[in-house]
Amino acid sequence: MKNGGFVMDSKIEIYDLIPQKYYPKTKFVKEEIPFEDVISIFESSAIKIPFIVKPDIGLRGSAVKKIHTLDELEAYHNKANFDYLVQDLIPYENEVGIFYVRFPNEAHGRITGIVAKEFLIVEGDGFSTIEELLKTNPRYEFQLKALEKEYGSQLKTILAKGEKRNLVPYGNHARGAKFLDYSHLISTQLTKVIDAMCLQIPEFYFGRMDVMYTTWEELEQGKNFSIVELNGAASEPTHIYDPKHSLFFAWKELARHITYMYKISVANHQRGFPYLSHKAGMEQYRLHLEQSNKIVNF
Repeated sequence: MKNGGFVMDSKIEIYDLIPQKYYPKTKFVKEEIPFEDVISIFESSAIKIPFIVKPDIGLRGSAVKKIHTLDELEAYHNKANFDYLVQDLIPYENEVGIFYVRFPNEAHGRITGIVAKEFLIVEGDGFSTIEELLKTNPRYEFQLKALEKEYGSQLKTILAKGEKRNLVPYGNHARGAKFLDYSHLISTQLTKVIDAMCLQIPEFYFGRMDVMYTTWEELEQGKNFSIVELNGAASEPTHIYDPKHSLFFAWKELARHITYMYKISVANHQRGFPYLSHKAGMEQYRLHLEQSNKIVNF
């Protein structure tokens, strides 16, 4: 991964490191190319509507959109001043983030944390609007301004009793998803599945993969799951965001994972991999801030 996955790492370059069977069909779109070329890329990809678009260099779910029509794709393309990806919608309902660590001298790695993600889903009562339902949940109400921009008058819709509506179909904490610590579900069986996959990714030793799956039993068997994204050095052990955890727990887990990353970096340096220089790092960070400004308020 570019810069070890710390800043300015391209998602398409990371997907290219992963065996195709583990992630959805994905195509790269360069900013400012004619929309006719985008249509050609889309039509040749066999990606089905609806689908996901997201920046090739992203940040906490910013500018990730679910696209339902080619008109929506054209509007996104015309507005995007960054390279982006067109990606098949993953058909599995559940999502977890799995943190993986392997030292360069080890034949096998380990899972160091699992976070489950509850999407921003409202359930109708037969008389309240979607907006009113959002206001009953403080976590959801924080997203109200962003949801108003995206859905407009649709938030005045009254859902039937028991009807559910997923308003943000991506498991991102900054976009309203609730994170739960599932680290107690780390098992020998699951570790074998994740390790076997990660061993196929060249020089991958540290990071978190966001995985969608059908049932936990099938995930442990290596069936019916897909990688949403694979993150490197910038990965957080996001199970720390479970509301039940304290700030002190979060500090402890962050220190544990930063220590893993430090030791892996030293080991790789001893193998001949150069450290990123301060000058180069600061230049990459400047580019990161530029990219962030492009996408955060998209």
